[in-house]
Amino acid sequence: MEIDKAIQGSDDRRLKTKYDNAVYVIRRALALYSTEEIAFSFNGGKDSTVLLHLLRAGYFLHNTEKSCSNGEVADFPIRTIYFESSSAFPEINSFTYDTAKMYGLKVDVIRTDFKSGLEALIKTNPIRAIFLGVRIGDPTAVGQEQFSPSSPGWPPFMRVNPILDWSYRDVWAFLLTCKVPYCSLYDQGYTSIGSVYDTVPNSLLCASNPSGGEKFRPAYLLSDGRLERAGRLKKFSSHACVNNRAVSNGNSIACPVDGSTLTASVIAVGDEILSGTVEDQLQLLLCRKLHSIGWLVSQSLVVRNDIDSVAEEVEQRISSNDMVFMYGGIGPLHSDVTLAGVAKAFGVRLAPDEEFEEYLRHLIGDKCTGDHNEMALLPEGITELLHHERLPVPLIKCQNVIILTATNAAELNEQWECLIELTESTGLQLKEPFVIKEVTATTSDVEAAQPLSKLCLEFPDIFIACHRKSRYGALFVSFKGKDEARVDSAIEALRKKLPVGSMPERSSQ
Repeated sequence: MEIDKAIQGSDDRRLKTKYDNAVYVIRRALALYSTEEIAFSFNGGKDSTVLLHLLRAGYFLHNTEKSCSNGEVADFPIRTIYFESSSAFPEINSFTYDTAKMYGLKVDVIRTDFKSGLEALIKTNPIRAIFLGVRIGDPTAVGQEQFSPSSPGWPPFMRVNPILDWSYRDVWAFLLTCKVPYCSLYDQGYTSIGSVYDTVPNSLLCASNPSGGEKFRPAYLLSDGRLERAGRLKKFSSHACVNNRAVSNGNSIACPVDGSTLTASVIAVGDEILSGTVEDQLQLLLCRKLHSIGWLVSQSLVVRNDIDSVAEEVEQRISSNDMVFMYGGIGPLHSDVTLAGVAKAFGVRLAPDEEFEEYLRHLIGDKCTGDHNEMALLPEGITELLHHERLPVPLIKCQNVIILTATNAAELNEQWECLIELTESTGLQLKEPFVIKEVTATTSDVEAAQPLSKLCLEFPDIFIACHRKSRYGALFVSFKGKDEARVDSAIEALRKKLPVGSMPERSSQ
């Protein structure tokens, strides 16, 4: 069979492994179900094109083993389902019907929605399993395995996903190695095809055209598979500081137009922190580090291990801050939902990242079982890996969100130093550090209330905060600002407003 010969003759070891695994899944399904009980969903896209030829190869190998005979597959007997849509590209429709004719596909064309079409098809046919070209990272792939029953509320059938663990690179390696036809749109710069209303050529493939107009390189030349859906993504505007507002002394003040005040939020993810079983030592340290480079921390909070909760907080913070820093909830455990929450906040999917996977394999070594793709899923189209020679695995940046992997102070110090050295790629501008000084006063809250209120009005550019370590202990007043002289002036002004002798002649920084 020409597909099997092409793969076996290839030097691409990764592709051979992916191919062998996919064919194994297909042959298992063919052993479990009769031909009449199986269907194949084909939509003319690159993934389903790969699946078509894998099915042809798997069907051939399955039959060859049963009959001990050789030869080619003249016809493909597995029922093929094509959901034709009025919003589909004409090229997709043409390619689908041309492919059906070329390979002798028995096509059921359905012009209703996917669910209704399946219900009608299964009602009139003994279909028990459907092959799907779903890959990890697809919106419909959440929670699926190679064999997954249909979701509640859907007609009962087994979803068979032979290429669930394939990457963008794997798909194109297969198509080019096997030299099979694919939709012409992929040669025009389209890398992920939806409807005519939400799909454009991937701008990352735009090439210079001496004769004028836009020209795009083929989809297989996209160097970063994470950006596969860049032609179908929402466009996010940058969050300029001029649109932010900071809070000083209880009053809202607009950020200066020159961007002298940059704001950040700190989000920790972890039920263990909220339950009180683990003390969060990183939040305080991270806030101090941000202040040391002149950034104002507008919020610092803890979110439970829940994708929707993480997404809600991230969505709010990215629109009101220049940068959001996150830690906790990173890894392969069920509670590690940070990346999924970030992806949902930006309205993108999680997709396999080959480069990140290689780092993980190098780090995990012999402990790595299977493909471990669940650890290498990153928000698609918005992720940048922050490399540094001192980091065993790059840090992750998604638009204006930086995700730290630190679990203790020493790791945070190391990752912070690397971030500072990578300011050009992180966008972490280094500003004049905040000057923070603290004084104590031996006055009651009642005595200090009016003088402090007046002081806040006189020094709106200074952040003034108060706390006591015990109800009847000294009052600690902290002053934070960019100008040390202004901070000292505010401290002296408070000294004059309070009763004589209530403020010792000392301050801490």
